Amino acid sequence: MKKLGIVITDGVGFRNFIMSDFIKEASSQFDKIIIYSGLPKNCYTDFNGLDVEIKELPVFTEGKGTWFFRKWKELAHLQLHKGFYGMKDNLVTGYPKNNSIRSLLIKMLHFFTRYVNSDKSILFAEKMQFLTFSKNKITKEYIDLLKKDKPSYVFFTHQRPPYLAPFLYATIKSKIPVSTFIFSWDNLASKGRMLGTFDCFLVWSQLMKNELLYFYPNVKSENVHIVGTPQFEPYVLDKYKSSKEDFISKFKLDSSKKIISYSCADVSIGSNDPLVIKSIAEAIRNNEIKVDVQLLVRTSPAEDDSRFKAIRDEFPEIMWNVPKWVLTRENHQESWSQRIPSQEDIADLRALLENADLNINMCSTMSLDSMFFDKPVINTVFGNLENGLYNDQRFLNYVHYKKVIDGNAVTIAKDKKELIDQINQALENPEERKQERIEMINLQIGQSLEGTSKRIATTLASFND
Repeated sequence: MKKLGIVITDGVGFRNFIMSDFIKEASSQFDKIIIYSGLPKNCYTDFNGLDVEIKELPVFTEGKGTWFFRKWKELAHLQLHKGFYGMKDNLVTGYPKNNSIRSLLIKMLHFFTRYVNSDKSILFAEKMQFLTFSKNKITKEYIDLLKKDKPSYVFFTHQRPPYLAPFLYATIKSKIPVSTFIFSWDNLASKGRMLGTFDCFLVWSQLMKNELLYFYPNVKSENVHIVGTPQFEPYVLDKYKSSKEDFISKFKLDSSKKIISYSCADVSIGSNDPLVIKSIAEAIRNNEIKVDVQLLVRTSPAEDDSRFKAIRDEFPEIMWNVPKWVLTRENHQESWSQRIPSQEDIADLRALLENADLNINMCSTMSLDSMFFDKPVINTVFGNLENGLYNDQRFLNYVHYKKVIDGNAVTIAKDKKELIDQINQALENPEERKQERIEMINLQIGQSLEGTSKRIATTLASFND
């Protein structure tokens, strides 16, 4: 009996693998599906008669020893690859600013890994980290769970969350083959180490495969499979399609005006969002934009919209799309990960992308989302080290985003004047970068959106033959 265990770690993984067609397609390839969930069991509703069982994983709390070896592993990985701007930036921003005991330990590890950061030393730190799981009560529960369920294969939908490392340990100890999906386009060249070692990897594109083989030289090329990503699959699924008339009505828009959409980051990196929104709203009020336009702002799903109250009061003409994501659990070490989307929100996002005439964001994945609908994109980066604003211009140096910029698929606005000029240009000539947008999608997403879930399910089934 072929049983697939699927590890869902967070709300975005839930969106990608539960709210796409993946469960339906996986059920056609496996006799039974077991979802090992880092989210509460009540997040999951009816699977239309499919043989799917939900197992809510007990929440793992990291002990001091586990934390130390994980931190060692992650910092050594960043030090080894600090020639990449994103890696170096994460080293700098993560350096402690106080002298608590934990901060002193991190500073010590920074110093140590500056000189000791070979792949061999990283794997040793990971081995020591995993040894700390052996006596842990939660780990034993995981092993017992796997012994009872007997999945023939386990698939992690995200390669990074450290709180799932003990479940990977339990899977390996249970001698169950295991693979992972590389979660996002910036994860390999900008973020820290994976949570552990997997047998096989599913990636978005040839570009991502090349990055994986570079940063993880022990991985064999034949164990990396290009499947695309279910992140964008809702854009070709009928259940998320809605009419332009319904979209206009829902967000109280004027059908005679063009639509500028602005997509916010979360507060940790999006503190310049209110300034950019105000710049656009003032330009509209002052007739600096040459055509009749309206502004629709979509806030980050990772937070509520409370930080925008002042600008909402100042510019009541702005329309807002606050994502309908529900916080499913509080008191979690990564509480943002416990927010899950509604089907309504995915439909709203698709409608926004489909009907907006221009998208503006701060170097986010929303640039790719908009390109799928062939819409012009402007990236705003108003802050640098000299002007006192949050330094978002540094993200232009991140490897994954330099490819977007160098590919000429977007324009970059570093101040209000550049932004308004670029808005006028994009609205006047929306086809200007059409070919560059197509080429960027082909580079970043290695397969067509149609059939993504089936492709992933078929690939996983081939591992289990």
